[in-house]
Amino acid sequence: SPWVVLGLALVLVGLWAPCVLSRQPNFIVILADDVGWGDLGANWAETKETPHLDQLAAEGTRFVDFHSAASTCSPSRASLLTGRLGVRNGVTHNFAITSLGGLPLNETTLAEVLREAGYSTGVIGKWHLGHHGHHQPTSRGFDYYFGIPYSHDMGCTDTPGYNLPPCPPCPRHGTAAREARKDCYTEVALPLFENVSIVQQPVELGSLAKRYAEEAARFIQRASDSGRPYFLYLALAHMHVPLTPPLPPAPGRGIYGASLGEMDALVGRIKEVADSHGKGNTLLWFAGDNGPWAQKCELAGRLGPFVGAWQRQRGGSSAKQTTWEGGHRVPALVYWPGRVPAGRMSHALLSALDIFPTLVALAGAALPPNRRFDGLDVSPVLFGWSDVGHKVLLHPNSGAAGKVGEIEALRLAQYKAFYTTGGAMACDGSTGPAERHQPPLIFNLDRDIQEQQPLDAASREYQAVLPAISRAYTQALQDIAADNVSVADYSQDPAAIPCCNVQHVGCRCRGAHGATLGPHEEKRTPRLCL
Repeated sequence: SPWVVLGLALVLVGLWAPCVLSRQPNFIVILADDVGWGDLGANWAETKETPHLDQLAAEGTRFVDFHSAASTCSPSRASLLTGRLGVRNGVTHNFAITSLGGLPLNETTLAEVLREAGYSTGVIGKWHLGHHGHHQPTSRGFDYYFGIPYSHDMGCTDTPGYNLPPCPPCPRHGTAAREARKDCYTEVALPLFENVSIVQQPVELGSLAKRYAEEAARFIQRASDSGRPYFLYLALAHMHVPLTPPLPPAPGRGIYGASLGEMDALVGRIKEVADSHGKGNTLLWFAGDNGPWAQKCELAGRLGPFVGAWQRQRGGSSAKQTTWEGGHRVPALVYWPGRVPAGRMSHALLSALDIFPTLVALAGAALPPNRRFDGLDVSPVLFGWSDVGHKVLLHPNSGAAGKVGEIEALRLAQYKAFYTTGGAMACDGSTGPAERHQPPLIFNLDRDIQEQQPLDAASREYQAVLPAISRAYTQALQDIAADNVSVADYSQDPAAIPCCNVQHVGCRCRGAHGATLGPHEEKRTPRLCL
């Protein structure tokens, strides 16, 4: 009946109206680094170290088919903040400590859109989208920045923590023998920034989680006092190596488990602070930037059931850097009391790409013009009105076999097609052969979540789904080719390395008596990045 349809429409409008007509909600996006789908206890019963995150899941909605936009650091973060894949926004692989460029300046960030809509904007933690010139966070829409400009293994520290291979501490004297090790940064200390100033170099990793929590609480307090809505992007150092658990691990927990527990407590603290400043008007979205870094062995996270068995049988990793489920299927939770249903589990196919358009819509703002987006406004899924996400989801190569940034895998409903496999290092040092698949390997994830046995190319099922996959793949490439595509500057110059004092070994910040300044002293006397 038309009257029934009209009545249902009015009900839906009534439900939606509070979300768009009341004051703008606050947004907190917490991005964990190198975290596995199985690192969340609510996802994987063997995990016992995440009581706060599990409570978030119980009080919010858990998304079990949620994916990072890429399976390595810079591309994943660029896509989160633009709603666009790396083949559109230009960020296809990681930036270096010597990088002159970053996320292209013609790309509009989520922070820029929200600040224009009246939000206070802050980023705390890892940036990794350019640290030289106008690529710094405070030039990309953020009012406040406190954190490390790239991964925290990209510089030496005095307390290196746990890594594989182990890395030495920073040198303290110019004449001291410097120990060069593969995959270790031994010449320049890791910097900690506040806005555009270095406030500590090298960073004290053991206290970093505490400082991030304190700075996040201060930002929320300042924004709440101002009366403006806020957007806080908290990009954690956890669970990327080096791991620096606060105490010796309890028996059976191990280094990784102890560090996971520290991350969980940090998230719990942020939730507590947010609730104390407006529970019911703050959306908290927790997700991972990509899957575990398999070559770090016992210091890598838990994949859960997403082991990429086909690849493992041939050698190599099926986690970070790859397009196997373990590389990009990540834990995800949304908590918004009174708006997002509690205790719900969603099977909708979602992506970190969706964060940008969804938050923009909830803020009552408009998407930037003259570009196409890979993300969707998934508000109906968040509110429990729908469980339908992407029909097609693209997975780019993030450092495994093939060209970086190129679309090497595609998801269509329950089917996953691979055009290239291999090339990422596993714990045992193997990488697996780089293989191009034409026609593609196709897995049915409903029956084969471990990605163990591709469909027989001669089977009826394969022949039935291949045309739809081929059309989706061709249409995606055509859409990208017709878009306003950016190109990132990946040129490098040693002069771009953040250094608070070039006269000191490792760029150390030193006080009057030759000791590294404490955090409170450094805040009073910040040194500008050269």
